[in-house]
Amino acid sequence: MISFRGQTFDAPSSALLGFVLALTLAVSGCAGDGSEVVNVYTHRHYDTDQTLFDRFTEVTGIRVQVVTASADELIARLEREGEASPADVLITVDAGRLYRAKELGLLQPVSSEVLEAEIPAHLRDAEGYWFGLTQRARILAYARDRVDPSELSTYETLAEPQWAGRVLTRSSENIYNVSLLASIIAASGVDAAEAWARGIVANLARPPQGNDTDQILDVAAGVGDVALVNTYYVGRLLHDEDPASRELAEQVGVFFPNQFGRGTHINVSGAGVTAHAPNPANAILLLEFFVGEEAQRAFAEANFEYPVRPGIPWAETLADWGPYRADTLSLDRLGELNAEAVQIFDRAGWR
Repeated sequence: MISFRGQTFDAPSSALLGFVLALTLAVSGCAGDGSEVVNVYTHRHYDTDQTLFDRFTEVTGIRVQVVTASADELIARLEREGEASPADVLITVDAGRLYRAKELGLLQPVSSEVLEAEIPAHLRDAEGYWFGLTQRARILAYARDRVDPSELSTYETLAEPQWAGRVLTRSSENIYNVSLLASIIAASGVDAAEAWARGIVANLARPPQGNDTDQILDVAAGVGDVALVNTYYVGRLLHDEDPASRELAEQVGVFFPNQFGRGTHINVSGAGVTAHAPNPANAILLLEFFVGEEAQRAFAEANFEYPVRPGIPWAETLADWGPYRADTLSLDRLGELNAEAVQIFDRAGWR
């Protein structure tokens, strides 16, 4: 069931979006005249997203007005604007940030049969405040010429002595690392998570620095042998316009850790309808468009992210890496454990 413009509809999820989109055109009577809008605050900065915004306007007649900034800046802006905010949708990366936006009262719950049917429960907020749109797997990127994949198994083993001086990672301020550590707390407890963080610090090839792309390039350059990175960074380097970047990326292998346990840690890009959205129905339509087949394929093929919707073909590069077992921990837990993870990083000396 979905609530839309004060009415409730029952329909198969695959047909519902088209029905609602058609209804939008009918009731608004203004397709293409610019009088219907949805205002988006987004942390994402990919060409794919603008293409999808344009496509949404083409299908519905609803203009998409976009403000782009960092997640922290957008959340601060929403707090500052309060009830006067023009934002309808907040899009950001990392479930921890979405959890924070919810806790700050910046999002509102949404009931949509489409979103609930197409997005697995662990990839969305249990109360409907936010929804995952794409998945990113945090994997081990290893030097093909110096590491036999049989040496790799879990995140936890990277803290063992045989990896001394060989591990590369971003700083502890990076939200991807915070969420990874939160997942380890959820799986093994605070003491085990802190022991792991201390082990990684002891095994670092250099002080944490740079982004995930820098970690991959440093593996290729021989600075270290294995790095914690998100898969889509590898995919983007493999398809970089610069042949030299593609050549370096080819020197790095992708390994999915914890396949015989809880699975590889995953996170999401996700979105929620803002607490004071002036156009909430249009905001819901946009989120439903994002989990449609067309948008899910585009996210996968253009930015090498995994679809959240089951059954969507993966991009060729993702398929080449093969299937993997993903951690199905509810991503709400990443937000709940965020502060604990930051404290552990501080105690462990992970800068």
